[in-house]
Amino acid sequence: MDTPTWFGRVVPILEGVPRTRAVVAAPTPVETYLAELSRALSGPRRRKADLMAEAHDSLVDATEAFEADGLSKLEAERKAVLDFGDLSEVVPGYRAELGIAQGRRTAVMLCLVMLAQPIVWQEGVWAWTQHPESANAFVALMNQLVMVVGMLAIAGAVLALVATGLGLRYPAVRDRATRITAIFALISCVLVGGISICLGASSNELHGSTLAGMSVVGAFVLLPLSLVTRSAHRCLRLTLT
Repeated sequence: MDTPTWFGRVVPILEGVPRTRAVVAAPTPVETYLAELSRALSGPRRRKADLMAEAHDSLVDATEAFEADGLSKLEAERKAVLDFGDLSEVVPGYRAELGIAQGRRTAVMLCLVMLAQPIVWQEGVWAWTQHPESANAFVALMNQLVMVVGMLAIAGAVLALVATGLGLRYPAVRDRATRITAIFALISCVLVGGISICLGASSNELHGSTLAGMSVVGAFVLLPLSLVTRSAHRCLRLTLT
């Protein structure tokens, strides 16, 4: 066997060895449908995975039933996809399911963040809440506001949990639970975040610290609230798309 050389490399000539090309099977109708459905959906990964598994199992069962009736594999899959429904009809229902799951997650996050606020701002316990008697009227008002808003937010979050759980039995609640939860969470985040910034800035003035109050606000209030806001934004996106 000759071994010609190009550019300093030895390239053996393989004689009698057939050249083969990798054959990539085209996606089946069911695979194509599921891929398009997955691209059209966004939301909590676990719930999405459950919905996709349910869709896959339904299509497989339908395909097997049509094959038992005498159709070929390809024809059976096409028939199963056709009976399952056009994506424009199926996607809204799946998005509603994902929206409910995202709304429940948002409500849980909001409730946890709000439950931590009385601990963060408890008077006389932490460095940024020492000497409450030295607080001016504005700080006293902000302290009262953060307590009131926090309690209302906790109550609203609990109601949202009920609405995204037991409330799903009632169509009127189910259709509105996601959007109401998202809007309520966003309003709560804005109010609590704004009040906390005011308290953090006032804490600096009262105790002569330039970082204590605002660092606490950032770590224990603004950062957790930003996560709640992100989750609430996803809720709204699922209800509007």
